[in-house]
Amino acid sequence: MSRREFLKRMGLGTAAVAGGALAASCRKQAGLRAEGTETGPIPTDKMTYRENPKTHDKVSILGYGCMRWPTLTGDKGEEIDQEAVNRLVDTAIAHGVNYFDTSPAYCKGLSERATGIALSRHPRDKYFIATKLSNFAPSTWSHRASVKMYHNSFKELQTDHIDYMLLHAIGMGEDGMKEFEERYIHNGMLKFLMKEREAGRIRNLGFSYHGDIAVFDRALAEHDKYQWDFVQIQLNYLDWKHAKEINPRNTNAEYLYGELEKRGIPAVIMEPLLGGRLSKVHDHIVARLKQREPEKSVASWAFRFAGTHPGVLTVLSGMTYMEHLEDNLRSYCPLQPLTEEEMEFLYETADLMMRYPTVPCNDCKYCMPCPYGIDIPSILTYYNKCVNEGNLPESSQDENYRKARRAFLVGYDRAVPALRQADHCIGCRRCVTHCPQNIDIPLELERIDRFAEDLKQGRL
Repeated sequence: MSRREFLKRMGLGTAAVAGGALAASCRKQAGLRAEGTETGPIPTDKMTYRENPKTHDKVSILGYGCMRWPTLTGDKGEEIDQEAVNRLVDTAIAHGVNYFDTSPAYCKGLSERATGIALSRHPRDKYFIATKLSNFAPSTWSHRASVKMYHNSFKELQTDHIDYMLLHAIGMGEDGMKEFEERYIHNGMLKFLMKEREAGRIRNLGFSYHGDIAVFDRALAEHDKYQWDFVQIQLNYLDWKHAKEINPRNTNAEYLYGELEKRGIPAVIMEPLLGGRLSKVHDHIVARLKQREPEKSVASWAFRFAGTHPGVLTVLSGMTYMEHLEDNLRSYCPLQPLTEEEMEFLYETADLMMRYPTVPCNDCKYCMPCPYGIDIPSILTYYNKCVNEGNLPESSQDENYRKARRAFLVGYDRAVPALRQADHCIGCRRCVTHCPQNIDIPLELERIDRFAEDLKQGRL
């Protein structure tokens, strides 16, 4: 669909163009504030809490996702900026955040250690630790290797108990059911974790879900056997009804949440922003949201949507910068649940976004490293950025085609080094098995490479 057709269907015309330009200008001036213009101190005593029905813990509706800690370049290459992590954790706890979600797999294996260092500076009863058994590689599927990973989490996090332990990303992979059984059932790890829960070293046991819906349904069908204390799902206003349209292997969040609600299982929400995509929407979507709430950030709509559902225990956000944390604190200190009319407004917004789709990459970097050196996340992020800003050259007949063509190609070379661009993909499909969004990455890389080559050769 062309940009003109998109505007026509939205019924916004020239007013939307002006609004889009204004929104882009606001975003540029606000920088990392993600279009939010609210100022003033953030209250430290207004955080919204949800009660865990089993333990009666009061859990902050804003949870800290520790997958994207800030980094700096040191003598050994890219390292976690521990001082920045400490500042973020201190600020979060001071404003009532008490749920911190990490994994042995995050930040190239360094997240648990950095999280443990930052949290251990505070009284243990001030926070809840969530981590995962991230035994993705077949070399970690044995009982011995998985138990070793489990015990290492305690060491890295400097704790004698895990408040929320998850089986990590069940359903992911080419054969989700087989991997679920190999990682947790046949090796006895699920039974082991249940015994650890009985012993009190695990206070709540659950799983995070990606991919094969048969695995999700099986895990819930066996709820009487395993007594899941919580389940982590992907939920946002785009995935509520459109997840399967984005990718046939995905499952609409409306179904996932509904199945948990029927069983009274608390939901922990991941990807409320789809890896940042719902804070970097098309300029004309920005204009639509800003017209309703000029002082609120685009991201705040997504966070309020996730938090409005009563069965949600906490909503995770990977807040790399202080500006991200402050914006989310403003959304949840306290949470103002969406009205029915506002929910309908977001459903309509999601429908409009589906008319101008981007690649459903959430920049988790699970696909990396590519054995052939391709920078997959940067390629997909750059392409999505051009889609959202309406900067994809469409036809040589367009008035600004030459300028747009040059801007795309120059920007591509700046965003991704030539030797790491999409034309070097050989289609080995190693990345596909690691993608939580089930993206056919080689197919998308081929499409983007073909588009770039058509621009270079003047074939559009």
